[in-house]
Amino acid sequence: MNSANHALIRSLGLALLVSIGALSGAVLSALPAPAPSAARLSASRSYIVQAASAEAAERAVQAAGGRLLSSLPLINSVGANLDAGQRAHLQATPGVRLYTDRSVSTQAKSMTFTSGTSPSANLNQFYTNYPMLVGADQLQAAGITGKGVTVAFIDSGLWRNNINDHYGKRLLAMLDFVGSANAAAYKGDDNGHGTHVTSIAASADANNAGQYDGVAPGANVIVARAFQVDGSASYLDVIKALNWIVANQKSYNIRVLNLSFGSPPQSYYWDDPLNQAVMKAWQAGIVVVTSAGNEGPGPLTIGVPGNVPYVITVGALTDNYTPYDGTDDRLASFSSTGPTYEGFVKPEVVAPGGHMVATMPNPSYLVTLFGASLKPNGTLMTMSGTSQAAAVTSGVVALMLQSDPSLSPDQVKCKLMSAARPAVTGSGVLAYSVFQQGAGLINAVSAINSSATGCANTGLDIGADLAGTMHFGGPANQDASGNYFVMDMQGSIWGQPLAADGYTWSRGYTWSQGYTWSQGYTWSKGYTWSKGYTWSKAASWSQGYTWSKGYTWSKSIGWQDGSFTAQGLTQPMAVDPYVSDE
Repeated sequence: MNSANHALIRSLGLALLVSIGALSGAVLSALPAPAPSAARLSASRSYIVQAASAEAAERAVQAAGGRLLSSLPLINSVGANLDAGQRAHLQATPGVRLYTDRSVSTQAKSMTFTSGTSPSANLNQFYTNYPMLVGADQLQAAGITGKGVTVAFIDSGLWRNNINDHYGKRLLAMLDFVGSANAAAYKGDDNGHGTHVTSIAASADANNAGQYDGVAPGANVIVARAFQVDGSASYLDVIKALNWIVANQKSYNIRVLNLSFGSPPQSYYWDDPLNQAVMKAWQAGIVVVTSAGNEGPGPLTIGVPGNVPYVITVGALTDNYTPYDGTDDRLASFSSTGPTYEGFVKPEVVAPGGHMVATMPNPSYLVTLFGASLKPNGTLMTMSGTSQAAAVTSGVVALMLQSDPSLSPDQVKCKLMSAARPAVTGSGVLAYSVFQQGAGLINAVSAINSSATGCANTGLDIGADLAGTMHFGGPANQDASGNYFVMDMQGSIWGQPLAADGYTWSRGYTWSQGYTWSQGYTWSKGYTWSKGYTWSKAASWSQGYTWSKGYTWSKSIGWQDGSFTAQGLTQPMAVDPYVSDE
């Protein structure tokens, strides 16, 4: 591709730079270990310290005089409290990297029963019948309920009051990672987000029409509480939960992991410690499903960990309050949009996420926050978000794995995408760009019956990615007019002459009408966007730049023969703040 004609997506370089003090990995001249003091201890904060192994990281922290918080062997790290002097010492220690313990969030978009309308005895007219929309009800009727497949949820927990009715013996473990060194006694769900998400994916309760509320009502469940009452969590607590899940994967047959939360990307996807842990889970054979985020409809709004190219990132659609009429279904306007800062097309798929009724603890933080009146009997609440869409997708993945337990995560992703139904107009062209809807609306029946193989994460190497010997960029690009497009290895717009058919995107949005979710229309021939491109390691990136608004790239970044080449990069461009998904 001629780089004078097309500038690679600005975000490719944006993710390269880190906030001052956030993701520092400099190796400076050695400093003596500082002596601990009361003042330093009072001024300390938590970090993730990474080395060749967790043991090596622990030794480095001890040599610096820091206080160990937890061991994170999944990513060769430990959590530690460090003051400024101890941090400086570790920054100067060869082979050691420091990551500030950042925050992630499950803050929810709430769409409680609106206009003063309370649901009648027949709740079906007020909320999305999500099992039906994705074909899960047909599989449930045939005995495919996710039985024997364990789905793990890292979230705010699960309400104790409905465990017996909704989950029973399928609930295999409830663990608490908030502020503890390892798994601690479970404290319950005082936020409500985790209960809502888990209920959508796996509740065995039935609605008034006799249909299951959950997509996979036979699946086993593991609840890992990492989020506090206000819906916030630290990287450290979430990675502790991920560490436990991967370590106990075989004991509990954990095949699916639901991550309905997000955080702003501050680096390359592979240089984020939370993403590293997520990639380790995928590599271990766990299908990771993440929410895209609720920061749409603008481009480049996919956050961590949804920006990991390997995982299944899910956007949201709404049925426009007509669950039995698909003609007015549309993409939810809040659903975050790709591409990622490394040029990968996201989300992979979309699923129901508008006005989703599911179980909610009463009282809970979200009930109080939104002033919700729970119906009926104070147990159900309506919420919208890509968190809910991810939960639907996790349930569908559990159904797929019951049907064929031999499927690998890449195979699940391939079948799920190949069976998705993109939204098309009456003339048969894509109603939304691939950067908005991915492959389209998931369909559980078609995914199980799909014969597609080798169509996801092609060209990528997760082992090399985690080892740091090779990293990847996606095929998304941006032309001189600001239009995003999908290109082939030579840099040409893929799909010509279909470039106007969803492969290019000028940031335009149409939300006012519904479109047909067409089973027969395919646009994802070859899954070109899933083909990874190797990043050149020749470019070095100076430290000291703050990730702030107002900067632009001084020159273009171009693709040549599939390799990344930098041409005079300066500071990163402006970024819209990303609070989180859900």
